[in-house]
Amino acid sequence: MSAQATATTIANDRIAITLGEDGVADVRFVRAEKMNALDHEMFERIIEAGHALQRMKGLRAVVLSGEGRAFCAGLDLSNFSRKPAEDEPPLTERTYGNANRPQQVAMQWRKLPVPVIAAIHGVCFGGGLQIASGADIRIVHPETRLAIMEMKWGLVPDMGGYVLWRGLVRDDVLRELIYTNREFNGGEAQTLGLATHIDENPRERAFAIARQIALKNPHAIRAAKRLQAGMWEQDANAILMEESIEQHAIMRSRNQVEAVMAEMERRRPNFDDV
Repeated sequence: MSAQATATTIANDRIAITLGEDGVADVRFVRAEKMNALDHEMFERIIEAGHALQRMKGLRAVVLSGEGRAFCAGLDLSNFSRKPAEDEPPLTERTYGNANRPQQVAMQWRKLPVPVIAAIHGVCFGGGLQIASGADIRIVHPETRLAIMEMKWGLVPDMGGYVLWRGLVRDDVLRELIYTNREFNGGEAQTLGLATHIDENPRERAFAIARQIALKNPHAIRAAKRLQAGMWEQDANAILMEESIEQHAIMRSRNQVEAVMAEMERRRPNFDDV
């Protein structure tokens, strides 16, 4: 693995990113005094962070977490009194490819080319749960409080949840969670399909997984994420062809050969960056 100096690429009053030498980016919501609630500026800073990660050289995996008492408490109630700017596009306008701005805040983690592991503690409500659902893997503290909260405010989930929950939560269970906005804990989240693992130290577990991923062929990891993304949108014939296309591009490449040699020689691999 090529060496890269640790560098903080973003640090403000909403979000911070630190990229380590191992290629793992530590992405943290830092609006701790507001339980990382989502106000207008929080939306903007999260999207900016996504853009920075897309451009980041040597990125292998992302750990996403929140500082303070919560991962993210959902929508900041100040949004209900905020008057939209005159030039603010309607929600129906696709300002980020297939998404509007709130949807992009959650969807961008699926759109990143590398795996994202969310470390969830404290409170994870509403938009916070939709952001967490955008991660590839979710590590949740057993006492975390979670809810699909939007119905409490007379709203529907609209930050990509209906896309992101496909394949995670059984249909009738999802309907109940949305219609009632009932709260559940980390243990139940795993039973429901919204948590990958339960752990008393979610960040430590998330970094362990991220560092394991960072030791794999980065071209193969990115290809696997692309294949996962297409599973729910393509028919069997298309998926089979995509598997073959991705594998054809990887086989006998420098990084694929290095993966084999490192395993056989029982040493740390030295991959070319993507």
